[in-house]
Amino acid sequence: MTKKTFAFIGSYADAANPGVYTCQYDTEDGSLELTHQVDGLQNPTFLTVDATNWRLYALTEGLDANQQRCGAASAYTVNPANGDLTFLNNEITLPATTCHIQLDHDNQVVMVASYHGGMVGLSPILDDGGIGTTADIQQHHGASVLTVQDRPRAHSVFLDRTSRYIGVCDLGLDKIKLYKLDLAEKKLFPHSEVQVNPGSGPRHFAFHPSYAFGYVINELSSTVTAFRYDEERGELTEIQTISTLPDTFEGENACADIHVSPDGRFLYGSNRGHESIVVYAIDAATGLLSIVEYAPVLGKHPRNFAISPDGKHVLVANKDTDNIVSFSRDAVTGKLKPTGSELKLSKPVCIKFAETQ
Repeated sequence: MTKKTFAFIGSYADAANPGVYTCQYDTEDGSLELTHQVDGLQNPTFLTVDATNWRLYALTEGLDANQQRCGAASAYTVNPANGDLTFLNNEITLPATTCHIQLDHDNQVVMVASYHGGMVGLSPILDDGGIGTTADIQQHHGASVLTVQDRPRAHSVFLDRTSRYIGVCDLGLDKIKLYKLDLAEKKLFPHSEVQVNPGSGPRHFAFHPSYAFGYVINELSSTVTAFRYDEERGELTEIQTISTLPDTFEGENACADIHVSPDGRFLYGSNRGHESIVVYAIDAATGLLSIVEYAPVLGKHPRNFAISPDGKHVLVANKDTDNIVSFSRDAVTGKLKPTGSELKLSKPVCIKFAETQ
């Protein structure tokens, strides 16, 4: 079978309309071709992909026994020949709606975060790839200084390289809470936490693929905080906080997504308001960041973006302009340049890549 790369896209959508999409990714020009779509899911915003067993997991909304909105997730098998999705099952995950989903590196469990419930949950992956009954829920407590931070708001779940620890960004607490992941017991054990500046609102996190560093993008303060990461002890230590915006910008802005390039040399973050991707160079010795550029996203509200597995392109999902814009990435400078390719799609908010071997 010829090697193929797929981009799977999640979006805001009613259950009656398509919400999850499969696209063929062209490794040469960075373009996307829509090949498949599925409906039946309410707001299937964020996705996670098991590229080993060819399965996809999508957030959605469900109803509990009292007909109240709650968090759920759906599992699909993926046809590696064409990217088509086949439904496996749907399972309630948390008693509140969810905003982020993540598999462990061995694809044994799926973890979800709830912004509105201030909690994180863990569910086992069954032998057939379906999602099992929720095995663990960790409720956060507390608040911080801004009105929106009057309660815990768990925004995302990310794993370190070893799968020993997960980090949960809590926008409401101005904390990144680390849990020890016990795959045998299917449990999360509170382990450590780190505080960012009050009013920052940590949203998404990226561990460095090669070195002991990590980076959080702070939604409310439009900053990125860099950390040293002790993999053995599971502890983060702050080393820098840097703005995502040029000094001349005076409008409103809220940050969203953050990723390290596959080569580990550059860090990228999205600005909603300034409508840009900020590009930083990473110092390999210290982990410190320096500004490279602010690349316009050619749309509005870049809630999520993804770097292609080969590192050649960056695809930006602009929710409010219903478009996914492709950029080429200069491996030497880290800078982004529009390819001229654009896919029109309703309210895209998540892009995940998977490639066949």
